[in-house]
Amino acid sequence: MSRKCELTGKKANNAFAVSHSHRRTKRLQNANLQSKRLWWPEGKRWVRLLLSTKAIKTIEKKGLQAMANEAGLNLNKY
Repeated sequence: MSRKCELTGKKANNAFAVSHSHRRTKRLQNANLQSKRLWWPEGKRWVRLLLSTKAIKTIEKKGLQAMANEAGLNLNKY
C-alpha cells in the first residue's frame, strides 16, 4: 500500500536537503498521514482509512460521506 491519503490523494513530495555548505541531496517530504477509525453513519459501521491531517479536519467540517463522494471513494470496500 502506498503512502497516500485515501481521500485527498496527498503523497510524498521530492525536495532537496540543503546543508550549511549548500550541498543539495535529494530527500522526500512525506505527507502527514494517520490511520484513523471513523464512524460512518450512513453505513452504520466503523471504517479504517489512511488520511492526511488536512483531510481529518475537512471530514469534521463536511462529513465522511460528502468527502468520499468528492473523492469517488466507495466506503463499502473499507
